Amino acid sequence: MPLSPAVPREPLHIRTISCNGYLRDDGLWDIEGHLTDTKTYGFTNDHRGQVEAGNPVHDMWIRLTVDNDFLVHDVDVVTDASPYSICRGITSNFQHLKGLTIGPGYRRQVLAKVGGVHGCTHLVELLGPIATTAYQTIHSAKARQRREAQADNDDPTDNPRSPSGRPRLLNSCHAFGESSPVVQKYWPEFFKDPEV
Repeated sequence: MPLSPAVPREPLHIRTISCNGYLRDDGLWDIEGHLTDTKTYGFTNDHRGQVEAGNPVHDMWIRLTVDNDFLVHDVDVVTDASPYSICRGITSNFQHLKGLTIGPGYRRQVLAKVGGVHGCTHLVELLGPIATTAYQTIHSAKARQRREAQADNDDPTDNPRSPSGRPRLLNSCHAFGESSPVVQKYWPEFFKDPEV
């Protein structure tokens, strides 16, 4: 178990998020996310009647179809279960995500298009893991293609570089911080000694 032992406790709420990335036959990418919320106890809902333990309170899906530049070409959203009958009515608003690019400023643009009363909190939250899944899917596939095309690749992280030559992952997390031993090993020209 990765966490320390917990005190005795009772499970009440279970949220499950799964995301998958697919390369389509037409060269685009489908990135799908699925969110479910369940309770370990039954309860009465004004709109659905009795919701039994284990039945989803929320059961929602999103598929973004993106290109190699992370431009959103298509959006498919389904709400199979929600606490209110009107929740399904907002899914069509997510078509406003077409034309956005997953990258800097993406979250701000998503909130401007489908945040608050123009969307669904749970679907908007699901767009975060979908975005990181898109990066993991597309960058990994491109890296694999580069490795297959060029066996002597000297950058084992296969980190795409910006037009300036700077690794795109630089300073994106602790491991890729400019003072880390990872950066010192793979991109020494960008390493900054923390002792200096």
